[in-house]
Amino acid sequence: MTSHHSPLTTSGRCTLVGAGPGDPELLTLKALKAIQAATVLLVDDLVSDEIVAFAPPGARIVYVGKRGGCKSTPQEFIEKLMIMAVREGEKVVRLKGGDPFIFGRGGEEVEHLRAAGIDVQIINGITAGLAAVTSLGVPLTHRQHAHGVVFVTGHAKPDDQGTDWRALADTARKAKLTLVIYMGVSGAGRIQHELLTGLPATTPVAVIQNATLATQRHITTTLGQMTGAISESGLASPSVIVVGDVVSGVAAAAEHPTQFRAA
Repeated sequence: MTSHHSPLTTSGRCTLVGAGPGDPELLTLKALKAIQAATVLLVDDLVSDEIVAFAPPGARIVYVGKRGGCKSTPQEFIEKLMIMAVREGEKVVRLKGGDPFIFGRGGEEVEHLRAAGIDVQIINGITAGLAAVTSLGVPLTHRQHAHGVVFVTGHAKPDDQGTDWRALADTARKAKLTLVIYMGVSGAGRIQHELLTGLPATTPVAVIQNATLATQRHITTTLGQMTGAISESGLASPSVIVVGDVVSGVAAAAEHPTQFRAA
């Protein structure tokens, strides 16, 4: 039998805040207000120092980084910290890169907080997949080239087989979908091999690292040459891989930068 706790009467509260892709000017006003009102911030690895600097001087800042291939703070420990701080009356902000509900484990954290009787507010942020391709001046959907978009992770848990790339490739080709792959650089070889079963080798691809930051780099290539192009460029995490005909618009954006410039 599942037990449900009544919401706590403490003055503490918890807000999951999306910090966006990195550029502090892409924060929402609601996110900024939450950060400025926090007494405790639990900050993800990909949140920039410029965004953390919006926290009030007396706030306690705890870095709880989680990045593939690096030492990470256990998820269970993060959830315990949030619950403890709220019960102590703190105004807790869980500050996440991108959006809390797109590959940010926001859903898991909300479940644990609600099970502990804690109400949670969610403040969305611009997800990296959208910001990355926008920074190149091209859309994710287009009436002629892409009837939809799929956000998918390229990283699977050790006990999970992960994405069925062959099925996804077949669907993307038939339905004219753009694929936005998060955390896919380390598994690019397998992803490329599987996607080529359903998509042409000439399918355009863009790989964008550190989207919206001063350190942003990108390459454009084709699906058939993707792995070699990534290796040659030296691009690494955090990067987003975008697969689909919309990427062909990157060349046009480069030719007319004043028309396609992202904010």
